[in-house]
Amino acid sequence: MSDHSSRPHHSPRRTPTRTERRIIKVRILRRWVPARIAYLLRLNPSTVHRVLARYKLARLAHLDRATGRVIRRYERSEPGELVHVDIKKLGNIPDGGGHKTQGRQAGRKTRSGVGHSFLHNAVDDHSRLAYSEIHTDERKETATAFWTLPQAFFAQAEVTVQRVLTDNGSCYRSRDWRDALAAAGIPQANPALPAANQRQGRTRGCRRPEQPVTAGP
Repeated sequence: MSDHSSRPHHSPRRTPTRTERRIIKVRILRRWVPARIAYLLRLNPSTVHRVLARYKLARLAHLDRATGRVIRRYERSEPGELVHVDIKKLGNIPDGGGHKTQGRQAGRKTRSGVGHSFLHNAVDDHSRLAYSEIHTDERKETATAFWTLPQAFFAQAEVTVQRVLTDNGSCYRSRDWRDALAAAGIPQANPALPAANQRQGRTRGCRRPEQPVTAGP
């Protein structure tokens, strides 16, 4: 005796093949979410989601929006093997809030002169352990001084940094930055893969609740 599938021989209420093809066509050509496809085709969103799952179509988060191709992911095998370092420019919020709280007219009056802050990040590729600080600039002196803190933070977590990956920002191409890494015996990786910067973006914008994150003072 052997196990047999419990799937019925006939499924009269299953979505027609023609409808499934329309769903798949819209997903591939327009790269829409299930709710939007359902609105266009006048279907239930759960039906669209079920069809997409049945044919194992990649989630939109896994696709490059411009080309529709699946993004090639990569992950190092152990903590510290590769640490991503970058800077995110953020607009400051004026005292009392901006136009969202005070209205458009009042918001314009408080907009000028508020400037920007710069979020310096260091993220371990394998564990996603991260260290971040907010500074007033992205100069080479600031970036170099920042690195000493996450380096100590990773060491405290028993993570030995073996290599650092950055973008081509001027502060990371400076002699100060190269000397700081050389003094610690850490080589700098070549940012050849577009996914390198995408990973930093996902870490900043989509941190999971269980992800360990430490922010400096």
